[in-house]
Amino acid sequence: MTAISSTADQDLVSPPLVGRPDVNKKRLARLGWAFSAPALIVIAGVTIFPIVYSVIMSLNNVTVTGSGFSLDGFTFSNYNLLIHSSLWRDALFFTLYYTLVTVVVELILGTAIALVLERLAAGRGWMMALLLIPWSMITVINAELWAYIYNGTYGVADYILGALGMGHPVILGTPTSAIIGLMIADIWKTTPFVAIIVLAGLVMLPGDVFEAAEVDGSSSWQTFWRITLPLLRPTIALAIIFRVLQAFGLFDLPYVMTGGGPGTATQSLAILAYNALFKNLAFGPGAAVATSTALLVLLACLASLRVFRVQVGQEGN
Repeated sequence: MTAISSTADQDLVSPPLVGRPDVNKKRLARLGWAFSAPALIVIAGVTIFPIVYSVIMSLNNVTVTGSGFSLDGFTFSNYNLLIHSSLWRDALFFTLYYTLVTVVVELILGTAIALVLERLAAGRGWMMALLLIPWSMITVINAELWAYIYNGTYGVADYILGALGMGHPVILGTPTSAIIGLMIADIWKTTPFVAIIVLAGLVMLPGDVFEAAEVDGSSSWQTFWRITLPLLRPTIALAIIFRVLQAFGLFDLPYVMTGGGPGTATQSLAILAYNALFKNLAFGPGAAVATSTALLVLLACLASLRVFRVQVGQEGN
């Protein structure tokens, strides 16, 4: 019995056998690529190829013929034309100014709304549903809605301004008021999107950190600046990147509400590229506008990541 029990004890404490490497790993990887190939081909056809071809067009003299257009040689003349074009500089300044103001305001309002929602014990679902209504609205419909609001004859804004003794200004008829009107429409629509992103980051923050801050006597304002905001850096960076991508590609809102006017006051880079490509058939300069806009968006996103220093494992540093 002693020999048998000692043998059993040795079997129980013996080290487990080391499993063999997965011999099917490479086969599964090839199978995954095979299943993904159709989707990757479609993405390459509808996304990557147009981008690459747009860059090629921007670096060539494009000649329009009766059967289409042809590329007549490598050149930087399209970009040289942009640099010396007042239309491009004005569109760039408007797009940068519009992006900066709307993103900052939406980030502040969205963060404030998210903080309120995070503290709601009941009714949070209903409030989130109401918030999503403006964001889920198609931008063209949103533009038409605000165009009715700003209408000088039967618009609500005109009635309110008249009741306040501010007269009856043509809101979309002067450059400054038209820009402000576009910003208000964009902020109304997109602030809920930022609020939902920030709220998702808030609910994922560790609660023990805030409990420790409360025990240490930290006020709500100190807790927000020293704990909440630093921990939210990755979430805020994500929201900024999404909003910069959307705001820099501004097209449908001013195109519907103002047509880029009055004059060229609300003409964004996207509208300038559209006019060059499809109205003036200037394919080379239009492609240069689109390519330069994409490069500026990329630089803006990289700058956002650099500023917020989004690194895995260092969110609270």
